[in-house]
Amino acid sequence: MNYTQQKISIPEAEKILFDHYNIKGTASPLPGYVDFNFRIKVENEEGYILKISRVEENKKYLEYQQHLLQFIENSDKEIIAPKAVTDKNNHLISEITDRFGKIRCVRLLTWVSGNLWSAVNPQLEGLRFSIGEQCGTLTKALQGFKHPEAHYNFEWDIAQSLWTKKHLHLFKATEKEILMQYQNKFEACQPSYIALRKSIVHNDPNDNNIIVTQNRLQPKAKAAIDYGDAIHTQIINDTAILCAYGIMGHNDPLDAALAFIKGYHFSFPLLEKEVAHLYNAIAMRLVIIVTRAAMSKIEEPDNEYLWISEKPAWKVLKKWSKISEDFAHYSFRDACGFSAHPNETDFKDWAAAHTFNLSELFPTINSTEIHHLDLSVSSKFPGHQQEFNNLDVFQFKIDQLQKKVPNKILAGGYLEPRNLYTSTEYDTIGNYGKQSRTIHLGIDFWLPENTPVHALFEGEVVMAVNDIGDKEYGGLLVLKHQQKDFCFYTLYGHNTAKSVLKHPIGSTLKKGEQVAVLANYPENGNWAPHLHFQVMLSLLDYKTDFPGVGYYNEIEVWKSICPNPNLLFKIDGFKENLIALSDEIMAYRKQHLGKGMSVQYKTPLHIVKGANQYLIDAVGRKYLDTVNNVAHVGHENFKVVKAGQQQMALLNTNTRYLHENINTLAKEILETLPKELSVLHFVNSGSEANELAIRMIKACTNSDEIIASEHGYHGNTNGTIHILL
Repeated sequence: MNYTQQKISIPEAEKILFDHYNIKGTASPLPGYVDFNFRIKVENEEGYILKISRVEENKKYLEYQQHLLQFIENSDKEIIAPKAVTDKNNHLISEITDRFGKIRCVRLLTWVSGNLWSAVNPQLEGLRFSIGEQCGTLTKALQGFKHPEAHYNFEWDIAQSLWTKKHLHLFKATEKEILMQYQNKFEACQPSYIALRKSIVHNDPNDNNIIVTQNRLQPKAKAAIDYGDAIHTQIINDTAILCAYGIMGHNDPLDAALAFIKGYHFSFPLLEKEVAHLYNAIAMRLVIIVTRAAMSKIEEPDNEYLWISEKPAWKVLKKWSKISEDFAHYSFRDACGFSAHPNETDFKDWAAAHTFNLSELFPTINSTEIHHLDLSVSSKFPGHQQEFNNLDVFQFKIDQLQKKVPNKILAGGYLEPRNLYTSTEYDTIGNYGKQSRTIHLGIDFWLPENTPVHALFEGEVVMAVNDIGDKEYGGLLVLKHQQKDFCFYTLYGHNTAKSVLKHPIGSTLKKGEQVAVLANYPENGNWAPHLHFQVMLSLLDYKTDFPGVGYYNEIEVWKSICPNPNLLFKIDGFKENLIALSDEIMAYRKQHLGKGMSVQYKTPLHIVKGANQYLIDAVGRKYLDTVNNVAHVGHENFKVVKAGQQQMALLNTNTRYLHENINTLAKEILETLPKELSVLHFVNSGSEANELAIRMIKACTNSDEIIASEHGYHGNTNGTIHILL
């Protein structure tokens, strides 16, 4: 029988409800993948959900679902879940004979009030964490529940997902390539995957199976519903399924997944070996979704609910395939409180036992000390962005500073938040809008062009390229250093192309051997001459490039992948970056500044710079400024800044003296006004302007009555405040 023939009408559902449960209620259909579901409303009650099976459904499996709900109800965990309601004969499952003479099973469950997770917008991090926490709590509650019907062949079990390989013919070539990528990976990892912890899990915590509270501002997860897919399988699969649905509709699916994982791990701790399989498990659930949807369009073309997640699943799959599996793994580890890179401690222990000198890296530079060069977002040294981009000007500043410290190497930059990267290659659209890579992951050594660079230790050449482009590396060399139990890499950027391209991939460079020569702009990617030196514990999936700057929201992962290069040198003088100062600044303000000088936002912003339409905080994040009304032509407009600097260097006084600039400004303003407005008053603020206007009005009218907009802001002087009193 096809789907349409098996459908149950609303009158039929209401009759079944009364005949078997003695309940009079109003039925309305709900979507369902297998069962025919009805929302039952009963006056003065929460109501119920009536579930009527398809023909020839396995009754023992339905009994298993009912026993599972009873187990949850009787557990010590404070979990809200639908409760199984017995019929008038005290049976958990009733039976009916439909109009075709076929036996159908009927179940009645209590209704769980609230909103569907899928109906919440926006879906913020706090909600995602609480959903993960709820699902982890449910997994914890199900520990110890056993049932023979929990072991069965099931298409929606990630552990059994390789059945999808038989249906690749349903997809076009580009789609098939993505599916095969994950099928092959999942097949290859079977020996370790099948050894992971198993238990009975919900197995379908999707966005239509999670109920959240009705708090519009801060909704939280309340309950999981629809236990029809519950199965005995790898525990990590439940986390993967939650993430697979939860990351749909997000610009950055990896970032969206992290809150779910944190919440799940908070209530049900995951193991490191389980987290290692999470990236592929998420992908395989998505593979099941799109494969099953393609099949359902053929098998049941009238039941559109069967492919409700197909389009968003494909969007995620295409994005997921572009995310490094290693970077996802390290991000998941960090979300669970593990060291992001599993070899971070090994490298730090190795580095602690070995020390290298700058004279080994730069034998021709007679110095082993550094002078810290601060290029952070709050530093005054780079000057205006246009000055920094004028490399002749910036190099002049470098030369002048070097003259002050002739026996030291100018250096700095590890984890330094910078606002210097103007190329669009550093920007993307995240889950909360535009974001830029700002956190520097290596150390910059500012040395003259043609300075030779030598290998600190023996290494294999794994990357030797000319990384052409504005604000790229230019000549780039990466060496691999294999140790007994781990390996790491060193990166040398901004060299001449000739000096790095002479090293064949796979060749070995000895300790002390010259590996590169520093280049000047434009060959080095359009920078003043310097060496970008970086340590990495993984190349991720990069073949001809590697990020030298990371996103602030990912910094815990990046600083684990790219540990501090100064662990090798152990040099004093480097500034420690990313130290939060907001609390310290706020504490001082409260003690020494008047209460009238208030700050905005629950978490005050530590703003250190402005640029055009943006205000920029201490870690380089940009905020679109829709509040401040002073910078009419953009924050730190270069022409305004230069004019101000030039005038302040010459004269900064007031109108009591004669100066032609006052008249020049007046003439330019008057040219924009009608001839009737021919007298100007220069003031220093909007408050003073309104105060002066009030005085003039009173002098002309002998009245102090003023019409003003209610709740408006007219200034903070006594006269302007009095307007609304």
